[in-house]
Amino acid sequence: MTRLMVGMHNSVLALESANTGWNSRESLKGTQPQSIAFDPLNSGRVYCATFGNGLWRSDDNGQTWSNIGKDVISSPYVMSVAVSSLKSENEFNKVYAGTEPSAFYISNDGGDSWERMKALDDLPSSKSWSFPPRPWTHHVRWIEPDANNPDYVFAAIEAGALVQSHDGGKTWIDRNQQGPYDTHTLATHSKAPRRLYSSAGDGYYESYDYGETWTRPMEGLRHGYLFGIAVDSGNPEAVIISASNGPSRSYLAENAETFVYRRDGDGKEWKSVTDGLPKAIGSTMMSFVPVYNSPNLSLAIEYKQWNPK
Repeated sequence: MTRLMVGMHNSVLALESANTGWNSRESLKGTQPQSIAFDPLNSGRVYCATFGNGLWRSDDNGQTWSNIGKDVISSPYVMSVAVSSLKSENEFNKVYAGTEPSAFYISNDGGDSWERMKALDDLPSSKSWSFPPRPWTHHVRWIEPDANNPDYVFAAIEAGALVQSHDGGKTWIDRNQQGPYDTHTLATHSKAPRRLYSSAGDGYYESYDYGETWTRPMEGLRHGYLFGIAVDSGNPEAVIISASNGPSRSYLAENAETFVYRRDGDGKEWKSVTDGLPKAIGSTMMSFVPVYNSPNLSLAIEYKQWNPK
């Protein structure tokens, strides 16, 4: 059985494969989901970050949910949640959550307790962080636990910085001025230690040394505003991204025009992908969910109208 969970505009949709097709179930109605993460060590354990309704946890693949962390997490505007893919000494893998305004939290017990990593607030670049639709604030858009080192974790601030910690969030390394400014999605890869893949509002970036230096391989890309990214679990050179001409063409269906690009194993040039996909016109920005039990790059593509409140 294959299970997928999709954050819609105002609910969570759980899909399960069956002999006759797909069964669906809707939950968390009215919560504005922003990010969903599974615990690879615990079947059925899933977390959902919501905008204005806090952080939620399920132990039955989304049939029932409980609101967690509300006594510690300072804001109900939880923009990101992530679970480390690396085995932990504890019963549960490390869980990370990020909020608006930007704050970073970690749990080592499956979300029962949380600790705020306050050193993030002290980074010099924090004075310039600002989210354009709400310029008085900013948020942790994406959290990426490293696929190779359990102590390494990356946080993408929207907008203004891609920062990293090498001790689980206790201390932080500020953004590299040569790197991405507006990372929407970051990826690491178990077969490519030290490598970072950034899909950003200011283009596509890669680093082979944990962000000390960056390249911006844009050959073949006709659209420079990037959002979603997925990397083939078996081949770290094969990458898929979603792109548009800017925010005004990305999130609202009446103006949207979104494209998908793929870079194959040769790692040289991006090529547009259209087969099997809806037309670019009318398609809002796409997020990709890798299916890791496939020998090839398989993806579930999420389409949703996104309202940058």
